[in-house]
Amino acid sequence: MAARLIDEDPALAHQHALAASRSAGRVGVVRETVAITAYAVGDFALALRELRTHRRITGSDEQLPLIVDSERGVGRPDRALEEGRSVDRATLSVPVRVQLAIAMSGARLDLGQTDRALQELEIPEADPDRAFEWSPALFSARAAVLEELGRLEEAAEWERRAEVAADALDAASGVADREVIVVEEIDLIDDEGAVDVASGVIPVADIVDDAVEVDEVAVDVADGASAAQESDADAPEDPR
Repeated sequence: MAARLIDEDPALAHQHALAASRSAGRVGVVRETVAITAYAVGDFALALRELRTHRRITGSDEQLPLIVDSERGVGRPDRALEEGRSVDRATLSVPVRVQLAIAMSGARLDLGQTDRALQELEIPEADPDRAFEWSPALFSARAAVLEELGRLEEAAEWERRAEVAADALDAASGVADREVIVVEEIDLIDDEGAVDVASGVIPVADIVDDAVEVDEVAVDVADGASAAQESDADAPEDPR
């Protein structure tokens, strides 16, 4: 019930999670659920306590980004950065590494370290031409930092990329076992529409059933790429 309600009614979801904890407080997933719902309702102190308990029970660092963000929530960005640096990121799954980068960037912003906030987002997963499950949030985070830096044209471009990635992922929803789609590299589709299996890339046209929708997606994405190239060509050189 907590999972079912978390998006539409976080407070009620939290009550379900608390009820579960009264019956099974030593089960890791229960404490994790209490933490997530506590975070959703803004009780960051409780979220931290439950996240640490979950970590002790399971030994998992998968909720490290939420720990970092909860430390921010209680007003301790310095402590948030310490938490984020306490784990070797190479041991984390890719989605968790990306979420951690976003959380660490937020902590830098809290401290007024805008340039370093951008550095936190300089990760290999920030590929502007491909959409993964984490891409919209990562691109939007980059856009927000660039806006803080006054680099408004770049910010607008990354926000546009976030929207394109989100639209592409929506088009791919429901397709099993496909985590990555091409956003702008439409030329990867060969004459027979084959998938580039070696690279693990799934063309946009291969994940949408309706032929008309495929054409619309391809045109929209191609137009976006052309517009981005024209914008880059017209942009003044950075005096730095």
